[in-house]
Amino acid sequence: MKISPAIFTAVPVLLITLVISCSKKTEVFQSEPLSDYMPLEVGKYITYRVDSLVFTNLGRTEEIHKYQVKHVVDAQINDNLGRPSYRIIRYISDSSGTQPWAPNGTYFITPLGDQVEVIENNLRSIKLHLPIKANFNWKGNKYYPDDPYDALCALNSFDGSLSETDYFYDGESAATETIKGQTYSNVYTVQQDDESNNYPNTDPGLFALRVYGVEKYSKGIGLVYREQTLWEYQPNTGGSGGGYKCGFGITMWMIDNN
Repeated sequence: MKISPAIFTAVPVLLITLVISCSKKTEVFQSEPLSDYMPLEVGKYITYRVDSLVFTNLGRTEEIHKYQVKHVVDAQINDNLGRPSYRIIRYISDSSGTQPWAPNGTYFITPLGDQVEVIENNLRSIKLHLPIKANFNWKGNKYYPDDPYDALCALNSFDGSLSETDYFYDGESAATETIKGQTYSNVYTVQQDDESNNYPNTDPGLFALRVYGVEKYSKGIGLVYREQTLWEYQPNTGGSGGGYKCGFGITMWMIDNN
């Protein structure tokens, strides 16, 4: 019986293929550290201008309240879970910043190995998460209770759960952005909530809802822009007059830092 030479020539080819395949390297993404985008050091501060949307006159009137807030890294402490954390004191002044600064509450920032948590108004959220790369997403509000703002506004037309909100880095890479006349380099945008129902509302007889959140972080500075909106319009189905809104909205942008 003759043995075909092709059998012998096929063996080295197979071996070479295996060697080449085994030599392939897996590319590992090297993320920037979270501390680049949320630097924490006792004594550091950032001052913001704030436009706050409030509903008055039983929810039938919209008002924009303007003021300044200064967030100061006050001390390094342990949070309520015993983890190293930073206490931030918030101070408030008028929109021009000419009035004396008055204390306006505290909150806590806890940097962990792969995420940064913020505890404010008894709500714990994950503001940043590794890796810092386009479209990476995480459940930023995973620690939220059910209906966290129910005491303020029961969202009857909201079908989702805020605790299931996906946060993600929007954009292919860090970008240069101009925000309220100030240009920042190396900015990452964290997109949060974005849900609406009958928005904009063109029929006063129908429910309307707007839930939206976005934050922008600049390398070496921290949070430079934040927008959060959560309101619901409820029509007046039981009598005369228009409907009303409940909820809130806030837009804040950096005007000073050290």
